Amino acid sequence: MAKKSKRRYDTLPVLHPDAAGIDVGASELYVAVSADRDPQPVRSFPTFTRDLHALADWLVQCGIRSVAMESTSVYWIPVYQILEARGLEVYLVNAQQVKNVPGRKTDVSDCQWLQYLHSVGLLRASFRPPGFICAMRSLWRHRGSLIQMASEHVLHMQKALDQMNLQIHRVLNDITGVSGLRILDAILAGERSPLTLTRLCHGGVKSSEDVIAKSLEGDYRPEHLFALRQSLAAFRYYRQLVLEADREIQLQLAELKTAATAQQTTPPRTKVNPHYARHYEPRTFDLRGELIESSESTLRTCQASVP
Repeated sequence: MAKKSKRRYDTLPVLHPDAAGIDVGASELYVAVSADRDPQPVRSFPTFTRDLHALADWLVQCGIRSVAMESTSVYWIPVYQILEARGLEVYLVNAQQVKNVPGRKTDVSDCQWLQYLHSVGLLRASFRPPGFICAMRSLWRHRGSLIQMASEHVLHMQKALDQMNLQIHRVLNDITGVSGLRILDAILAGERSPLTLTRLCHGGVKSSEDVIAKSLEGDYRPEHLFALRQSLAAFRYYRQLVLEADREIQLQLAELKTAATAQQTTPPRTKVNPHYARHYEPRTFDLRGELIESSESTLRTCQASVP
């Protein structure tokens, strides 16, 4: 009966004998290799850059060719890059996949469990695009964070307007548009006449002058004007940071090769309203055109990097 109850994963053949497992943490890494590779097969390393190079040296000394680790927050990125630069094949594994493997570890550490699962071929590496795609992705995500922080200050502006019972942000579609910013600047400069403020609106505003004038009759208070001034300044600051991020993205896109089969002209937009189609797009260059020109060559590069 004891033989029948023996777990199947205990008898799996070793497919990757030169495998190691790394338990990634914010300040310390635990690394495991096969017991026949070193008298001390489990070691810990701090996450300083010097120690990561020492980790790579030890793995190479042990004859390790492939390493598996979980994608823990962003802590795995420097480890991945240093080991990859040393010629090691790095398996970036989804933590959920490891949890779903039958026979979860009991008395062994996480790094030993990863090393075992990798050695018997039970782990699948997540796709990681080429370096220039990773750089573009990081910049684009950073740009999205800047837009999100700018939108928080728009909410602060709307709150200050609500506290003064100024309803202009409910009349205009976008308080950060040309008309909205003109009115806000005039209010902060001391203008209080609803009619004068109404004349600052762009000619394309759909609301009537009477409605706009009524929305600009409020209870102006110094504390709310102070909050409005700071929120508007913060919004413009983050918008400037977005423009700087756009310039950096443009420099990165210049490194991408144009596909030989790229279309000569950019296809027409599918959005009915061009304002919403371009609202959050970069203003310093044509993002759609750049992506259409380089999409096919980028796709081929990504496909070539898939193991």
